[in-house]
Order: sequence, then structure tokens, then C-alpha cells
Amino acid sequence: MATITFKGEPAHTVGELPKNNSKAPDFKLVNSDLSEKSLKDYKGQHVILNIFPSVDTGICATSVRNFNKEASELENTKVLCVSKDLPFAFSRFCAAEGLNNVETLSDFKTGQFGKDYGVTMADTPFSELLSRAVVVINKDGNVVYTEQVPEIAQEPNYKAALEAVANL
Repeated sequence: MATITFKGEPAHTVGELPKNNSKAPDFKLVNSDLSEKSLKDYKGQHVILNIFPSVDTGICATSVRNFNKEASELENTKVLCVSKDLPFAFSRFCAAEGLNNVETLSDFKTGQFGKDYGVTMADTPFSELLSRAVVVINKDGNVVYTEQVPEIAQEPNYKAALEAVANL
């Protein structure tokens, strides 16, 4: 269990992020067209998982915008924005913002992704939503960088995540 904060108050996740140099857990998430996507669909590509509670909050929306901007310059890399938002909310947001360099994937059906990656929040008003975290996975499916953002209201360290990809 990771201890983070929500508006300065202690909060906890159900587990820990995968360890660096470990095999990334596979997942089944729902794309905006309601099809299922798994990590296997990105085989041979580097993957940045931008994980957050909801695209309808300011910091979460900012992270999607920032990764969308940076993703256009990354070679052989996919940025996957993951939350429990319904795929329709993701589609609406990305269309309104003109975002096309990131993919949005939802864990709304089973919540298994949040459990496998240790990011489901166990308490706070955001209980059962995903915490804010970043996981970088190399083209071989191994975790090379993780960040569990310590305060839900903070942005992730974009620079560190992007440097992790640049160093692959």
C-alpha cells in the first residue's frame, strides 16, 4: 500500500506500483470506441501510462494536455491516459480540446488495472478511483520508470517520465 495525500490528508492505495525492471502487468481496458485494449496491443512500442482519477478535474485534464503536447515529439511511443472515466467522457474531452497524440483507456468495467498496478485508492472521497501516477514501459514490456504522485492535487513529473523514454 502506498501512502499519498488528498488535499493534505493521508490517503492510501491498494498496493504499490510495479517495480522498475519488472515485467509490466498486462491489462484489459476500454478504448473510446468501446473496444478492449491490452498491453500486448502496444508490443514493440514504448508506453507511458498517465494514470489519474478523472479527466473532469483540473490537474488530470492538464496532465492529458501536457502529455498530448509532448507525445507528438516521441518516436515509437504511445501515451495511454488511464482512469475510470467512461469512454464517452474521454471522447468528449479530447474532441473539445483537439487532442490526438494520446490514447484514452478506461478501467470502468472491472477495476482490475487499478488493482494490478496498485493505484486504486482505498480511502478518501476518491475511493475506488485511480491515484495519480506515471509508469513508463519499454518496447520489451518492462517497467523502466514509475512515479506515484505524492499529493493528488499535484501534477506528475513530466520531465522525468519523458527523460525515461528518451533514454531507452
